[in-house]
Amino acid sequence: MYIFDGNSTVWTELGEGIRRKVVGHTPHLMSVLVQFDEGAIGTPHAHEVHDQIAYVIAGSFEAVVQGERRILKAGDAFIAPHDCTHGVVALEDKSVLLDQFSPRRDDYLTSAD
Repeated sequence: MYIFDGNSTVWTELGEGIRRKVVGHTPHLMSVLVQFDEGAIGTPHAHEVHDQIAYVIAGSFEAVVQGERRILKAGDAFIAPHDCTHGVVALEDKSVLLDQFSPRRDDYLTSAD
């Protein structure tokens, strides 16, 4: 489990135009690709335990973090420490975030991941 093969790893459909692939994880860190259809909404929320960094790989998003609204494009990121409200709306089809969590999101793990 030290190598991630993106071509042989399938997307997990989350519904409403959002899908994810778990790239890799340890008990203390997790990386996840999240792909959005244009207009798909990552509803604003906060994590009780997990710190998150979301890096834009492709496309663009309107992001809101603690009430601050910004347009993020490939190469941009936002940081959401635990208890920090954050959410996104995809502005382009196939927009992709690389989400990194600490500690690992055990709720993302299935036998397929």
